[in-house]
Amino acid sequence: MGERNEQEAVIEEANWLTLPNDIQKPGDGFDAVICLGNSFAHLPDFKGDQSDQKLALRNIASMVKPGGILIIDHRNYDAILETGEAPKGKNIYYKSDLTRDINTSVLYVNNKPHMVTLDYTVQVPNKDSDEQPDVSTFRLSYYPHRVDAFTELLKNAFQGKCQHNLYGDFKPYKTDQGYVPCYFIHVVKKTG
Repeated sequence: MGERNEQEAVIEEANWLTLPNDIQKPGDGFDAVICLGNSFAHLPDFKGDQSDQKLALRNIASMVKPGGILIIDHRNYDAILETGEAPKGKNIYYKSDLTRDINTSVLYVNNKPHMVTLDYTVQVPNKDSDEQPDVSTFRLSYYPHRVDAFTELLKNAFQGKCQHNLYGDFKPYKTDQGYVPCYFIHVVKKTG
């Protein structure tokens, strides 16, 4: 086996809205900033103008060095808002074959979707395989980012100095494809 040359990885956690104050940026920035698991959609839009999302994305973009990348995702809220339910398919982040049901509700404010709430019902396997699985329920609420609008937010956060690639469930995505992904993954390379 050949010798490996590994660099020390730096993993940081901070508040997106106060990121420059919370983390000391190394040199020109990080090689990669990763925000996955639909976590960004948990940032609410209490003001109704997405100013907090815009600020958070500018702060995140400021942490990426030129030539570095941001990987950020969100559920396919386009499909949820169009059909009233989460897309069917294998979830890329959790064991979705244990999901019995996902009930979807959408809160509209001034005729715009403001929050999507998903009520999950999942089976919890018992250690003794002879017994019926337990059932667990929980609720999560999200800001419903539409893919085109979120792409624009990202490009604006990088002041247009970026290359953007879009993936659906980590596969190259094109809007005219037949497959409806559960998640959109944006990979943004900072060019300037």
